[in-house]
Amino acid sequence: MTDNKVSQRYREYIKENLSKKRYNHSVNVAQAAVQLAKRYGADEDKAYIAGLLHDVCKELPAAQQLELVLSSDMDVCEAETEVTALYHAVAGAEFAREYFGIDDEEILAAIRYHTIGCGNMPKLAKMIYLADVISEDRDYKDVKKMRKYAEQSLEKAMFEVSRHYIADAAEKGNTIPQRALDCYNDSVNAMKSKEEQYGKDDSD
Repeated sequence: MTDNKVSQRYREYIKENLSKKRYNHSVNVAQAAVQLAKRYGADEDKAYIAGLLHDVCKELPAAQQLELVLSSDMDVCEAETEVTALYHAVAGAEFAREYFGIDDEEILAAIRYHTIGCGNMPKLAKMIYLADVISEDRDYKDVKKMRKYAEQSLEKAMFEVSRHYIADAAEKGNTIPQRALDCYNDSVNAMKSKEEQYGKDDSD
C-alpha cells in the first residue's frame, strides 16, 4: 500500500502537530495496522488512515480533549469523561470527523475504540487496537509476546491484549470501562470457540 493525497494530508498534519515521538508512533501503528489488515482481511487503506490518526488528539490540552468528548454523539461512557487518559480516543474520532471531514464509520470506530475496545468490536477497530500495542516503537516487557500472538491468530491476540489492559488498569487502581470488560469477555468467548473447533494451542 502507498500513500495517496488524502492520507498524505493526514500524515503532514500529525507531523506538524504532534511531537516527533508521537508522530513516529502514529506512523508505526499505521504500518502495523496494514500488516494486520493483510493477515486478517480488513481494509488496508482504512487501517492506514485510522492508524495514522488514532492519537491525533493525544497531545492536545486535556480541556480541549474533554470538550471534544462532551460534544460527541458516540455513546460516551462515564469513565471516558472522567479518566483523562481515555479522552484522546473519543476526541480523536470526533476531531477526525469535524476537522478532516471523515465520515467513514469504520475508521471513526477504530479511532474511538483503540484504547478501551468494545463488545462486538468491528474488525478494523481490532486492527488498530492491536497495532497500537505491537507497533515497532513499543518496548514494554511483554511486547515480543504480544507480537507473537498477533502473528498466531486474531482471537489469541485480542484475548491477550484485552487481558493485559484489564490487568494493568486493575493494578493501577483505575476505573475499568464496561466496554473494556465487554471486549475482554468477547475475546474469551472467541478463544473458547476456536479451541473447541481446532483444539487448544499450547505453543506459549
